[in-house]
Amino acid sequence: MVGHFGMVDITAARFLVFGAVSALAVFARPAAARWPTGRQALVALGLSVLGFSGYYLLLAFGIQAAGTEVPSLIIGTIPVWMMLLGRPAGLRMRALLPGLLLTGAGIVLMIYGAWSARHGVDGMQGAGDGGARFGWGIALAIAAMVSWTVYGLLNAAWLQRHAELHAADWANWLGLATGLGALLLWLAAGSDVATLQARPGGVLFVWIALACGFGASWLGTILWNVASQRLSASLCGQLIVSETLFALLYSFAWDGRWPQATEWVAALLFVLGILASIKAHR
Repeated sequence: MVGHFGMVDITAARFLVFGAVSALAVFARPAAARWPTGRQALVALGLSVLGFSGYYLLLAFGIQAAGTEVPSLIIGTIPVWMMLLGRPAGLRMRALLPGLLLTGAGIVLMIYGAWSARHGVDGMQGAGDGGARFGWGIALAIAAMVSWTVYGLLNAAWLQRHAELHAADWANWLGLATGLGALLLWLAAGSDVATLQARPGGVLFVWIALACGFGASWLGTILWNVASQRLSASLCGQLIVSETLFALLYSFAWDGRWPQATEWVAALLFVLGILASIKAHR
């Protein structure tokens, strides 16, 4: 997909679908729709950038530069950051240290494994431009991780302070805000319609946009909002570990290879780190 369509086009297409589905959900039953106040609309706009269009664009460019394994693992530390920053008052830092150490070791080992797989064990083949590109990809993935962590914490706090908000309504407002931002992004930096139509793989591109926009964005946001209303931010964040594991599984399948020994160990350390964090939370 990346070979034929740019990151801006992929990001805009996914979130335009998210916005369109949200609009259908709202305007299909206008009498039952709960419209946001001015403040709620501004909050939705800000969160839409942090948790959707801005986050996804940073991650997409990060994957393009550094591959899938390391950015996936960096994004996978979101549960840890949400636990640290959104932890209950009674949870001590000492209890979180085992999980943090395991997760940190997993990240270092996965970076080493991904680097050696791409550039050779001695790393000499990755010097120069390749090393700079890999480092830039890691930096973008870290920025994406920070963006979504802030979104997750703020969104959970907002929903818990406004118990009157329905999870589906808030997802629709986020979708409308994200769709508007995606339209502006495409108009400012995306490819024109004629260029998109001329590129091969257009049908697959449309189907992926529809699947991601409806499933991962609209439906996923509704379910996430429900969880955010019923669980603390620190515990709710642990649910993201499944996304990381599937991302790693997909990346190895896409590369057509089995994980190296270091990557197996890194993934195991990462999972153990998350489990240790959940245990500390309990």
